[in-house]
Amino acid sequence: METVLAGAGAVAVAATALVFVQREAVHALLYLIVSLFALAVSMLALGAAFVAALEVIVYAGAIMVLFVFVVMMIGSRGPKVGFKAWIGPALLSCALLGLLAYAAIRGSPDPYLKSAVAEISPKAVGTALLGPYGLASEIAAFLLLSGLVSAYRIGHK
Repeated sequence: METVLAGAGAVAVAATALVFVQREAVHALLYLIVSLFALAVSMLALGAAFVAALEVIVYAGAIMVLFVFVVMMIGSRGPKVGFKAWIGPALLSCALLGLLAYAAIRGSPDPYLKSAVAEISPKAVGTALLGPYGLASEIAAFLLLSGLVSAYRIGHK
């Protein structure tokens, strides 16, 4: 699994570096989505399947869709996402798919990794978020809501 973790880390670093060199915001968002998927693959390689699922659902899904809508609302002209814009993210995504296929063929994580990482159930995560970390969860929810209201205010004419 070290190979999968190193490969996913390399894809995440490459995709994140490509975010900063893009001229169009939508192109940068495509690379950022690939970077978030690479982080999810690295979490999966570490044995944290629940965190990987949350990474895909919350960050790569919901928040990135919000970013795309904000970019489309703010932009004075429509973003051009042609065929060439998809080549880089597609190649990096194929590399991630190859790493996942390699991990599936190889089998379960290393026994050392399984003993080092304790499995945490979704119920334990929910109990922790609503228990000792309840205030931090509410602050994060408030920040996300303020970001949504700000995006609406900026995009509203």
